[in-house]
Amino acid sequence: MSNLDEIDVGGGRVRVSGFTDRTSSYRRRLLAMGLTPGAEVTVVRKAPLGDPIELDLRGTSLSVRKDEARIVSIELV
Repeated sequence: MSNLDEIDVGGGRVRVSGFTDRTSSYRRRLLAMGLTPGAEVTVVRKAPLGDPIELDLRGTSLSVRKDEARIVSIELV
């Protein structure tokens, strides 16, 4: 298992398995945007310095900061 910020562009689809920080305000925000456990995402692109990260989530583009992506635990599909 790894975190979402570690996946490279074109690294394939990954499934959200949970969050490493259960008390973070980031967690609530990500859940509200649809990044829920079981959701499959693809890293579409990253900015030159790695922040922000654009994701394809259920047919929608979602941009998250590296700090936010770091708390998302994922597994390869």
